[in-house]
Amino acid sequence: MNLKQLSELLQLSQTTVSRALNGYPEVAEATRRRVLEAAQRYGYKPNSNARKLATGRAGSIGYVLPVGRNVDLDPHFVEFLSGLGEHALTREVDLSLTPAPRERESEAYRRIAASRSVDGIYLSSMRNDERRIALVRELGLPFVAHGRSLMPAEGYAFVDIDNEGAFHDAARLLLQLGHTRLAFINGDTDFTFAVHRLDGVTRAMAAHGLPAETLKHHSAAMNEDNGYRLAMMLFRDADAATRPTGVLSASMFMTLGIVRAFNQLGLKMPQDVSIITHDDVFPFLKPESFTVPLSTTRSSIRAAGARICERLVNIITGAETGEVQEIWPVDLIVRASTGPAPSARKPGRRGAEQAAE
Repeated sequence: MNLKQLSELLQLSQTTVSRALNGYPEVAEATRRRVLEAAQRYGYKPNSNARKLATGRAGSIGYVLPVGRNVDLDPHFVEFLSGLGEHALTREVDLSLTPAPRERESEAYRRIAASRSVDGIYLSSMRNDERRIALVRELGLPFVAHGRSLMPAEGYAFVDIDNEGAFHDAARLLLQLGHTRLAFINGDTDFTFAVHRLDGVTRAMAAHGLPAETLKHHSAAMNEDNGYRLAMMLFRDADAATRPTGVLSASMFMTLGIVRAFNQLGLKMPQDVSIITHDDVFPFLKPESFTVPLSTTRSSIRAAGARICERLVNIITGAETGEVQEIWPVDLIVRASTGPAPSARKPGRRGAEQAAE
């Protein structure tokens, strides 16, 4: 089916159908959906070269992929990319990856802008002092950020989760269960998400009269080896009277290492130590699959990828204007890895569920 036949079938002009397929904002949403559904049903595929000539767009969104000896592309990125790719497919948009070491990142953005190989880009792994925002603005590249920066904190479009609120609620649950000796095995605090999570934990502690200095806080790249190393450092030589009884973990992958350390040291969850971790959204690593099901804070990384793609395409086409800042709430899921602190345990107490109520 060609454009003329599709237009006649829908009783719309070829211009309207073309504009609907290419995401022009002046087309009503109901018309856009009708055209897209008919194109899919009848197998209409627009000529990509003709579309690029007509719209002046590349039909692609871009990402500068960090590479190098000290860069770990962890499963968080793969899960995010899956969601982004699924939505890109529905919008007939390609994804272009430009690999670059961190020290040559600005060169990559300048090369992308000069070649006009993409219509827009997304930024991720937002650092506390995020210099890429000023750079892509200078280059005139439409963009949306996954996450946010401490500086600048405003003035750009982003999608983020409420990291501070998530870890505030997790820490508050442990405190309500009587845990006063807390440890937080956090992500790298060069990145804003980790700073926000630490702020949430210390805010919950302050509300319970505990100074931030009493928190045993360690930050590192979020992988199993670091989780194991830091947990062994915290627990191996500590006696029962001084070691943490409540642990917060920034990632399921860190928690793999933490639980391995607990098993080696003979520590039982939640009798000896309670733990709450983040990200129970991986289909290949479920919190219920652990020997003791893990309490978690949860927000879908795949859904965030889809939303980033949706918003970036809307920004490119003009369907979204302004600098909308979107912060998603995070769920706290209580499972068997959290219970009363050893010193607070009483006969007949129902444990984590009672505190959560």
